[in-house]
Amino acid sequence: MVMENSRLLKYQSDKLIFLGVILFFFGLIVGLLVPIFANPRMGVSSHIEGVLNGIFLIVLGLIWHKVELSARLLKITFWLAVYGTFVNWFGILIAAIFNAGAMLGIVANGQKGTPIAEGIVTFSLVSLSIAMVITCILLLIGLNRNLKKKVMSQS
Repeated sequence: MVMENSRLLKYQSDKLIFLGVILFFFGLIVGLLVPIFANPRMGVSSHIEGVLNGIFLIVLGLIWHKVELSARLLKITFWLAVYGTFVNWFGILIAAIFNAGAMLGIVANGQKGTPIAEGIVTFSLVSLSIAMVITCILLLIGLNRNLKKKVMSQS
């Protein structure tokens, strides 16, 4: 079981770093395209989301070995983090392309897109928010377990 978790941690760590660089790259590309979007302000937001979420995944990959969770919870945390970060970038990108974002307030500059675009953006924002809150809770539990394990081994 320990060896299986160790291999899983290593694989997931490497995959998080790889996916983080991909998302960072997507964010950079969106930054180059900002002037052509229907809502350039949302384009800038998508650029920033891609870059910051990419960095988050890279950092998460670097600290992944410190997360003390069962194999099942590691998989759940991994996929929720990947989903949340990519959907964050993509949902805002859809808002930029289709001038949507009624749910985004001032960032969308009062623009409202088609019902389909608004539905995609709204679903993205709600689902990614839930995914990232659960991700953070699981990460905090796993990191806390790691801290407690270190304290216990030093006693």
